[in-house]
Amino acid sequence: MAKEKKPFVLRIDSETLASLEKWAADEFRSVNGQLEYIITEALRKSKRLKTAKNEKAQPNEF
Repeated sequence: MAKEKKPFVLRIDSETLASLEKWAADEFRSVNGQLEYIITEALRKSKRLKTAKNEKAQPNEF
């Protein structure tokens, strides 16, 4: 079963949005897809993303 996606409003300045649109186009993604990718990668790198192996997200230990 697919994960439920919840809509939310994001306020972003026009210069940042333009950069994001360019980046998304360069990688053949929609802006929404690019944002999902960026957020997922950040969560993975910080070990805060829940996975099948680790059902609880662990805070980053420094």
